[in-house]
Amino acid sequence: MKNKKWIVGGLILIILFSLGMIVGKVKAQGELERKLEIYLQVLSLVKNNYVEKNLDDKKLVYGSIKGLLTALDDPYTRFMEPTSYKEMRIRLRGKYSGIGIYIGIKDNQLQVISPIPGTPAFKAGLKAKDKILKIEDQATKDMGLEEAVSLIRGEQGTKVKLLVLRGSAKEPKEYSIKRENISIKSTEFYMLPDKIAYIKLTTFEKQNAPQEIEKAIMDARKKGAQGLILDLRGNGGGLLDNAIDIGSMFIRSGIIVQTVDREGQKEVKYSSGRILWWQPMAVLINEASASASEILAGALKDHKIATIVGTHSFGKASVQSVRVLADNSAVLLTIAKYLTPNGTDISKKGIQPDVLVELPTKEAEAEMEVPVVEGVQHDAQLDRAIELIRSQIKT
Repeated sequence: MKNKKWIVGGLILIILFSLGMIVGKVKAQGELERKLEIYLQVLSLVKNNYVEKNLDDKKLVYGSIKGLLTALDDPYTRFMEPTSYKEMRIRLRGKYSGIGIYIGIKDNQLQVISPIPGTPAFKAGLKAKDKILKIEDQATKDMGLEEAVSLIRGEQGTKVKLLVLRGSAKEPKEYSIKRENISIKSTEFYMLPDKIAYIKLTTFEKQNAPQEIEKAIMDARKKGAQGLILDLRGNGGGLLDNAIDIGSMFIRSGIIVQTVDREGQKEVKYSSGRILWWQPMAVLINEASASASEILAGALKDHKIATIVGTHSFGKASVQSVRVLADNSAVLLTIAKYLTPNGTDISKKGIQPDVLVELPTKEAEAEMEVPVVEGVQHDAQLDRAIELIRSQIKT
């Protein structure tokens, strides 16, 4: 009899708990509907009473959406108008017209992640961490990434003006940079002395980046390389699948990256096991290494495949899902964040190097004669990586 009472009591508690959840959801839904009613009231007031009669409905709706997403305080969740979304798809093909920079938002400020070597931005002297205050006299405060990209891009041969503040400078500097057709070559490969291969990966955005890396590794093996330096400095990231594919060339088995969503649910991405390199390896990173660069560097570090050399990375590691809307606009929505195989959250601190090597200040660097050996411009970070690989080859 007692057991029956216990069972009945348990069922009642379950029913009450379920009803409470349903009531809570209905209440929350009711509150949202009331807030939407207020929004519609404001929209009606604007449409019927604003001094300018012929308002652009699309502009009002798009502005409302941008305001909604701005309220999330997440610079990587953003709305793209149809033209911006089209440009993003073009960029993934690796060819477009612009000045050749990766940009991001840090501390609510639009800034250069890195210029792409050989492009107009690189030749003009833009540097990582430069703050972009204005684009064509339009202030970048509260400007979304895609809007900034859209303003910087344009027809080949035209110029774009950028007002840039660098480091601790008191006054910004204006740059007028001519746009060119940018064809991104994601990989550069050189053989250094002592049978050390050097591969520079400039972007994960290009869809065939893994094929370029694979070719470089195979060329290195054919030339008898016994050590490898993978340079991810200035690499602003790109496609997650590229990071996983490239990581699988070095990590025989195990986790490449984890994602954790709003419910705390984890999804794990594993190596495909198609390993192409198993000899000594070092990875170069800096504060302009972001997103997919951090995923790859973090995986190689946690699996003890490579020694990470340089300075801490940018610290951008969130998962964006592209949701295309009815008019070919789109929302890039952050749905999860990335963790390294060991569970380290990259978002705040970035990837910490195993061997910290700071580069000289720009003033000191300008006075130094930086050697170019075998086509590669050397610096303190690269030379330290070469030392490490040499010692590992010997042992």
